[in-house]
Amino acid sequence: MSHRLSTGLLGILVVAMLILTYRHFEAKHPARKFALLSFGMVIFEGLIGAVLVRYKIVVNDDSALRAFVMGIHVVSTYVLIGAIAAVALLSAGAARPSLKGQGVVTSMLAITFVGLMMVGVTGAISAFGHQIVPNNPDVIGNMRNPQMFWAARLQPYHPMMSGLVGLVMVLMTGLIQHLRPHPSVKLAARITSGALLLQCLVGIVNIWVKAPIPMQMLHLVMADLNWVSVVLLAVTACGVGIESVERRAAPAAAIPDGVLTGKALVMAYVALTKPRIISLLLFTTMTALIAAKGAWPGSYTFFAVLFGGYMIAGAANAINMVIDRDIDFRMKRTAERPTVTQSISSVNVLIFAGLLTLGAFGLLWSGGSLLAAAMGLSGLVFYVVIYTMLLKRRTWQNIVIGGAAGAFPPLVGWAAATGELPPLALYLFGIIFVWTPVHFWALAILLKDDYEAAGVPMLPVVKGDQETVKQIGVYLVATVITTFLPLLAPGVGAVYLVSAVVLNLLLVNSYFKLTRKIERPTASGLFHFSMIYLAALFLMFAIDRVIVL
Repeated sequence: MSHRLSTGLLGILVVAMLILTYRHFEAKHPARKFALLSFGMVIFEGLIGAVLVRYKIVVNDDSALRAFVMGIHVVSTYVLIGAIAAVALLSAGAARPSLKGQGVVTSMLAITFVGLMMVGVTGAISAFGHQIVPNNPDVIGNMRNPQMFWAARLQPYHPMMSGLVGLVMVLMTGLIQHLRPHPSVKLAARITSGALLLQCLVGIVNIWVKAPIPMQMLHLVMADLNWVSVVLLAVTACGVGIESVERRAAPAAAIPDGVLTGKALVMAYVALTKPRIISLLLFTTMTALIAAKGAWPGSYTFFAVLFGGYMIAGAANAINMVIDRDIDFRMKRTAERPTVTQSISSVNVLIFAGLLTLGAFGLLWSGGSLLAAAMGLSGLVFYVVIYTMLLKRRTWQNIVIGGAAGAFPPLVGWAAATGELPPLALYLFGIIFVWTPVHFWALAILLKDDYEAAGVPMLPVVKGDQETVKQIGVYLVATVITTFLPLLAPGVGAVYLVSAVVLNLLLVNSYFKLTRKIERPTASGLFHFSMIYLAALFLMFAIDRVIVL
């Protein structure tokens, strides 16, 4: 009854809002259109409620029809709340949004809105299952229990969907902020990110306390506020004007006279994925896949993870090139990248990256597991948002924290093989995490002049070569210690132990050569051997697991 009364009150307020917008705004003002949409959605909401009551699809009805109507109810509520929020923003003086010429920003916003709707629908089904079968002791176990009510068995998909959509939202919000570098858009992006974080925390608490009614209500309110924050971002981003990445801080590059075609165009798109960098990441993915299985994982799984891993890493690298175009312009080794020369437009690069991401997610899910696909997407978001957008230009610790992005590949491989991430898989993550500064800072010494010219605060630029070598030593010790952690887990034997000892001795020797003479040849030697070191370590780990298991 309280729901019906609040709906009736809302209807009166929406009618008043509609009248006021028609009195205060001219004929083609978007506030009128959104007010009219609000009025239409109130009527639609009333009709949905009438259907539920008329056909008694309420209380203890456990039919799929009820869940379907509830899903429609959630989506229509989102549209209604979004329309009201748009009227409020436009009435408060927000610039009129326009969808013309927005490029990929429109697509990103559409993906975000659809993703949130999917989260809302799965949330409605989850609440439905909890209502029919309250106090479920094990939410995840529901999926494997054929005796459990069907909607209760679907409950785990809501947190899964929330996590995936949350990752997409973080990525989209960051990219929109980059594509529309306006103060109001940045503020809206921060509000959206904050609302998302709060909603995730409330959702976790909701699961922990087994979803009592007050927590369900708070969770629903936060979901609505999260939706409104995205409406705020959309109205703001589409109202500040077309300030695309092609006209950002990067100086105008020499655009080729002719448009790339044929093989040259294909090679330019391949270059966007940075295949040389991906090769080592992909090797750790595939060796982890085999190690987790302890045998050949099957041809489809192997090649799905192989191509899916390449595609997700390639998408991350392509997005990175768009964001770092202004930096790449000032560095000799990157000045000819397609994003710098604009032989491929930044918009087309982002479309390409989006297609790679979708394809990779599908391959990793179908050939491996949903967890593997989620780990791949997590690595992409971490690399693009945490490393490239937040850390790279702000602190010399960028590679220490941001380097975690390169540690996700073994998690992808392990999850693809088993659908789980035991401590052994996390040890592999840890090895790459602490190895990355050793590897990258040796490269940074070689590229010090480039980074200094581009204004990137890499450690050799900020602290000098001597301090860089000392820091490499710190992380070298951490690397050596971490490589022996897998021996704590069952299923790791002597082959890996001997290999780790030998490889660590060789790595330490290469480091001491650098300490005795800090110059390009010794830094290059450590950099190149560190790659061989990691590849050999993961190879011997996989061989050891196959032998032991």
